[in-house]
Amino acid sequence: MKKAIVVLLALSTLLACKDKNIPDVSGINVELAVHRFEQDFFALDTTQVMASLEQLGEKYPMFLGDFLYNIMELPPVTDTSTQVLNLIKKFIADYAFVKDSASAVFKNFNPIEEEVKQGLRFVSYYFPAYKLPQNLITFIGPMEGYSDVITREGLAVGLQLHMGSNFSLYQSALGQSVFPTYISRRFTPATIPVNCMKNIIDDIAPERSVGKPLVEQMVEKGKRLYVLDKIMPRTADTLKTGYTAAQLKGCYTNEGKIWNFFLANNLLFNIDPAIIRSYMEEAPNTPEMSEGSPGAIGLFVGWRIVQKYMEGNPGLSLNELLNADARKVFEESKYRPN
Repeated sequence: MKKAIVVLLALSTLLACKDKNIPDVSGINVELAVHRFEQDFFALDTTQVMASLEQLGEKYPMFLGDFLYNIMELPPVTDTSTQVLNLIKKFIADYAFVKDSASAVFKNFNPIEEEVKQGLRFVSYYFPAYKLPQNLITFIGPMEGYSDVITREGLAVGLQLHMGSNFSLYQSALGQSVFPTYISRRFTPATIPVNCMKNIIDDIAPERSVGKPLVEQMVEKGKRLYVLDKIMPRTADTLKTGYTAAQLKGCYTNEGKIWNFFLANNLLFNIDPAIIRSYMEEAPNTPEMSEGSPGAIGLFVGWRIVQKYMEGNPGLSLNELLNADARKVFEESKYRPN
C-alpha cells in the first residue's frame, strides 16, 4: 500500500510539473449548484404523470422543457396527450435499471463537481467576460440521444453515457449498434468534466469550419484542444483527445510520417467532405495510415500545429487564438515535424 501511495504521489508531481506556467486560480470564486434531475424524474408518480410533471416544472422551469422536447424529442405534452404520457411512462420503466445503476456509480458526485468547478475557475481566468453557468444538471436520457450539453439553465450531463466502459447496456447488441466499443470505451465518469469544458469552449467560440479545407478544419479542432489544455492543465491528454495511451504515443512517435502522409497525398487543402471525414470523424482507426492509428487523427495534427503557432506567439490570448484565422495559424506556425 505504501508503495502505491508513493507512485501516486510521483504521478501527481509529474502532472503538476507538466506546465510550470499554470496560473493560480484558487482565489476565483465559482458558484455551481448540482441538481440531480434524474432522481426527481424517475420518482414521478406514473399514475398521475401530468400532475407530477407540473410539479417537476416548478423545480426545473426551463430544463424540463429542454429535456422533454429536445433530449427526449417528444411532442408537446397536454392534458389530452395520452400517447405522449404513455411514452414517458414507458421510458421510466425501460430505463429504471440505468437510473438504479447511476445512483450507485454517482453516489458521490463531489469529485466530479469539484473538477468542473476547477475548470470553470480557469475559464473565468482566461475568459473573464464569459458568463459562467451556475447550475450542473444531471439527467438520464435515451442512449441514442443527447448527452452532455449546455442548456438555458446551465450545464447538463447525460449520465446514461458515463456509466463506465463495461456497463451492460454498452455491451448489448443495441448498445453496440449505436456506440461501438471504440466510442463507448470513453463512456466513463472521468469524461464528464472534459465534455463540460469542451461545450463551454464551443459556446465561447462556435466552430466555423464547415466547408473549409482539411488543414483549416484540423487547426480549428487544434485550437479548441489547446484551450482545453489550458483550462484543464492537469487532466490526462488521453481524456482530452479521446485517444488511447498507445494511440497517442504512436502519434508522437510517427508525427513526421503522419505529416508527410498528408503532404504526399495533397490532402491539406482538400475540400471533399467524404475525404475530410476520414481524418476528422470518430473511427476505430485511420485505415489509410495503419490499424494502430486513431480515428480523427486530424485532431492530433491540428493540435500540434496550434502548439507550434503559440510557441511563436506567447503573448496571444486564448480568446484571440480562438478567433484567429485558421489558414493564418497554419501558415505562420511553420509546422514541419521530423
